[in-house]
Amino acid sequence: MTSRRVGSVLALLALAPRQPVPFDQLVDELWGDESMSNAKNALQANVTRLRKLLASVAGREGRDLVRTVGTGYLLDVVPESVDAHRFVALADQGATLLDSDAAAAARTLEQALGMWRGAALLDAGEGFRCRTASVRLEERRLTAYEDWVTAKLAVGVERVPVPELRLLAGEHPGRERLSELLMLVLYRDGRQTEALDVFHQARRRLAEDLGVEPGRSLHAMYQAILHQDDVLGRPHGSLSLVG
Repeated sequence: MTSRRVGSVLALLALAPRQPVPFDQLVDELWGDESMSNAKNALQANVTRLRKLLASVAGREGRDLVRTVGTGYLLDVVPESVDAHRFVALADQGATLLDSDAAAAARTLEQALGMWRGAALLDAGEGFRCRTASVRLEERRLTAYEDWVTAKLAVGVERVPVPELRLLAGEHPGRERLSELLMLVLYRDGRQTEALDVFHQARRRLAEDLGVEPGRSLHAMYQAILHQDDVLGRPHGSLSLVG
C-alpha cells in the first residue's frame, strides 16, 4: 500500500507534469511545521519509494519518470496521462460545446464525470497544496455536473437524475445554479409546486448558512415558474425523468 507521503509527492508532481516542483515545497507539504533535521534525506527516501512504485506499473525506469531537476523533482509524463488533467480538458471541451451542440456537450461531460471514483486526491495526505488542489477539482466537478444537466435539458429528451440533483442542491446551497436546474427539471416534469418549494428551501438555507438572499437568477427562475413562462419549455412529457 502506498504511504500518504509517497501519495503526496506523486500528487504534487502529477498536478504539474513536466514542471519542476522545488524540494522546499515538497518538504513543506509532507511535514509542514514539523521540525526535520534531515528533511532532504527523508524526501529522497519517499521519492525512491515512488520511483520503485511507478517503475513497477509503467515499464520505465523510475529515475526517468521522476527526474531530479536543479533543486526539485519533475514527473516526466504528458499531461494527458494524468486523470485530473484529462478530466479538466474534457470538462472544458463540454462547456465550450454547450451553446453549439448540446448533445455532444452532454456526451463529453458525461465522459468527464465518469472518470471520478470518489473524492479528489483522497490518498494524497492533508498538506495545504493537496487540499487546495482537491477543493479546486471538486469545484470543477460540480461545474461540469451543472453543465451536464444544462446540456441534457437543452437536448430535451434526455434523462435527468432528480434524486442526485436534489442531493447536490441541498449539500451546496451557495451554488444557486444547482437549485435553478432542479427547479427547471421539476417544472418540465409537471411538478410546479415542488419546483417552487425548491426556491423556498434554498432561500432558507442561504439565510441560515450565509445570511444572504437568493441571487437575481434564482429569483428570475422562481418568477418564470410561478407564471409558467414559455421560455422554460413545455411541462409534462418534454423530459423523461428519474425520481
